[in-house]
Amino acid sequence: MATNTAVDVVMPQMGVSVSEGTITKWLKQVGDTIEADETLLEISTDKVDTEVPSPGSGVVSEILVQEGETVAVGTLLARIGGEAGAAAPAPEPATQSAADASEAAATEGDAAPEDRPAPSPAAESNGKSFVSPVVARIAAEHGIDPNQVPGTGSGGRVTKKDIQAFIDSGAQPAPAAPAPAPAAAPAPAAAPSPAPAPAAAPAVAQSGETLEPMTAMRRGIADHMRKSLDTSAHVTSAIEVDMSKVVAIREKLKKEYQGAYGVNPTYLAFIARATVETLRDYPWVNGEIRGDQIVTKSFVNLGFAVELADGKGLIVPVVKNAETLNLLGMAKAIADIAKRARDKQLTPDDVAGGSFTITNPGGYGTFHGTPVISQPQAGILGTYAIVKRPWVISDENGTDAIAIRSIMNLTLTYDHRLVDGAYAGRFLRDLRERLQGWGESDY
Repeated sequence: MATNTAVDVVMPQMGVSVSEGTITKWLKQVGDTIEADETLLEISTDKVDTEVPSPGSGVVSEILVQEGETVAVGTLLARIGGEAGAAAPAPEPATQSAADASEAAATEGDAAPEDRPAPSPAAESNGKSFVSPVVARIAAEHGIDPNQVPGTGSGGRVTKKDIQAFIDSGAQPAPAAPAPAPAAAPAPAAAPSPAPAPAAAPAVAQSGETLEPMTAMRRGIADHMRKSLDTSAHVTSAIEVDMSKVVAIREKLKKEYQGAYGVNPTYLAFIARATVETLRDYPWVNGEIRGDQIVTKSFVNLGFAVELADGKGLIVPVVKNAETLNLLGMAKAIADIAKRARDKQLTPDDVAGGSFTITNPGGYGTFHGTPVISQPQAGILGTYAIVKRPWVISDENGTDAIAIRSIMNLTLTYDHRLVDGAYAGRFLRDLRERLQGWGESDY
């Protein structure tokens, strides 16, 4: 039921480690009617893309942060109901947001206020006095007064894109009031020349090229992958596994699981179940290095790499306490997190706390890879395509014969600072034995 009282929509807290979010899409515009819990907008953080439901029913009266802008948690984004924005003069949201921004900036340990350029009276009059914590931080790092940057946000507000474009253009910040200096003043003139920032300016499309900004998630992936390679000593070992027994048992269970439980027993569920059992015997593969300490865990929080739409994102939701799940429970958990990831219904807590990860590019036919470890974990398992191949087998008399078998490659990428090659090799050997010897009692 709609109300005459305005309902504030703020940037939600998406996990303890998330301090800001980017508006990627408004699904409603000013004047549109919306029901409580109906999706109002989509936001992106460095961890997840997600939908934000409306906190109330009514007519969208104000949208204060535009698509593409990045703002701190708690920032006022929009209002629903009330007097259609008439009671909210333009300076008020700026003052409100500025307070939120300064509070968030203090929490994040940004530069002290006295180190930041003070807004000029002219800037206050044209509505550009408020900048988000992200913009303020970038401006402080480059010695730029945000009021010198042309703003394209609402009311002329300077967005992250604006200040980045200003920096990439090589524009120099306007000098502060020139201090009277002796004749030796020409010497400092040499200082500006070594600072040619145009090195960052190649972001200009050539013929046949298109440019698009990196999303918050893509930037997060890039930073995380680079950090992982800089942190861990990556080594990858591989092993071939005869999956014939798993293939047969899966065919037997498929109809039952889909009919009675509405879930498909994928090969990934079998591998995950066997992996959890094997990790019990190899705690360092499920461990991490924390400072100069080796951390082992009595639980397995199993992460699964999930591709998002159009291959433009990757997320690793986590099945907590996977050691407590049987095969059916594992199949249900994998199906649930994959669906919620693709429907943008995960929270940062759903992707936190993983102790070991499985990535499954084999669904596309790949047969080998060298995955990157998800920090601070010590290992990641890669699963690849099952293909029918001629395989040498031995009968009960020890006679060798060639048979057609369903073979899969598995890889283990591990942190050699903690896990040695022999230890990793034994882990893969035992995992293979579990999969090749899968029996009726294993599910």
